[in-house]
Amino acid sequence: MNDVSIAAVSAYAPRLRIDADEIADAWGQFHASGIDQKAVPEADEDALTMAVEAAERALAAAGRDGSAVAHLALGTTTPPMAEEDLTARLASMLGTPEDVTTRTVTGSTRAGAQALDAALDAGPWGEAVALVVASDCPRGEPDSEREHAAGAGAAAFVLEADGPGTIVDRASHVEPYPGTRFRATGDDETTGLGVTQYDREAFATTLGGATSDLEAALDVDAAAVQSPDGKLPYRAADALGVSVEDIAAADTVSTLGDTGAASPFLGAATAFADGAERLLLAAYGSGAGANAFVVDGAVPVATSLEGDTDLTYAEYLRRRGEITSDEPEGGGAYVSVPSWQRTIPQRHRLVAGRCPNCSTLNFPPDGTCYSCNERPDEYVPVKLPGTGTVEAVTQIEQGGAPPEFVEQQSKSGAFVSAVVALDGPDGEETVSAPTQVLTSGDEIVSVGDDVETTIRRIYTQEGVIRYGFKAQFTGAKR
Repeated sequence: MNDVSIAAVSAYAPRLRIDADEIADAWGQFHASGIDQKAVPEADEDALTMAVEAAERALAAAGRDGSAVAHLALGTTTPPMAEEDLTARLASMLGTPEDVTTRTVTGSTRAGAQALDAALDAGPWGEAVALVVASDCPRGEPDSEREHAAGAGAAAFVLEADGPGTIVDRASHVEPYPGTRFRATGDDETTGLGVTQYDREAFATTLGGATSDLEAALDVDAAAVQSPDGKLPYRAADALGVSVEDIAAADTVSTLGDTGAASPFLGAATAFADGAERLLLAAYGSGAGANAFVVDGAVPVATSLEGDTDLTYAEYLRRRGEITSDEPEGGGAYVSVPSWQRTIPQRHRLVAGRCPNCSTLNFPPDGTCYSCNERPDEYVPVKLPGTGTVEAVTQIEQGGAPPEFVEQQSKSGAFVSAVVALDGPDGEETVSAPTQVLTSGDEIVSVGDDVETTIRRIYTQEGVIRYGFKAQFTGAKR
């Protein structure tokens, strides 16, 4: 065991929620045991955007930023692209060095734990840190236990030498149990054979095998256990060597649903936020395999798990894309991938430019300066802090969206479009930029409202997802 430890933990879940009763009313029953409600990603959220939300919070809790990251890993079973290196975009959004070591782990709900295990072997990194993120939004066939349980969320661990969270022991265990949970190539929906006793045996035997290989005593305050539903973790308590109270101390499945690879990470963040100082993290992946870690110490935590918008079942189906329309034939405003790529620093990290001739801040830093009308050979890069104020605002109603945003509007309904005065780094000068403003429920955005930027999906064109900043309404005025 090397001296890599946990510096901070974070957790994020989408603000949208649907109650189990809504689904039960639609189908006549609710198949997922022990779940009261679950988190639902907005139309412009996916595993990558949730990973950014969690990663930024974890780095802030550790007192670091993206420039300190030497090792970046992402675990997910729901990558938004079946074949593309997601960590390249994640690294860009976080502003990590270009020589950062990256790793993407997928194909199993223990992907986050496997990424954590590999990162522990890779460190330490001197004065730098590692960032391990688990993010997931699984789905299943509409009237199935998998779909009724399927939630969404992300969590992240920052690792460094001599951090407050000591990993005193870790172990893994595999045994062949095919068919408990799987997703065929080309499918979006997870399924399983549904042999109840077989599923329970695979879960308990594999997780129990991992914890039995631990040498550290399991006198823990909480056990963050993989939670495909709200009952299975408790049925495995004896095999794990923990109490049901330990499992309850890290519960998130009852309010967020089955969060896949993020499940044990979210449980760990919740337990640390509630004051746990010794924790078992136990991740399970069908097939079957398990990883177990014992963490000792009070770890700094940043969480954003509260929901603020309840969905009807019809609204839920719209968010899932079950009853919505795609971009109309002919498409919208065409922006080639090479053209989009050249603006990634602005879209991902809000990199403005200062004119070398008159010192005026320009966003985007391209072409003629707004102030002196000179065209400099090169602008001086300046990163904006991501706060701003609404200068002009309108709401785009049904049928009024540009073609490239029709799919989003079909899923989410009317959206707010605004011109936002983005703050400069000195807090005095601003630059204006058009963007969508994300709202909750019946919030009304007005001129003068404060906003903060976040990363979301913009639209998909030519099969390539375009990501960039949007503004998040904070509800305050300056």
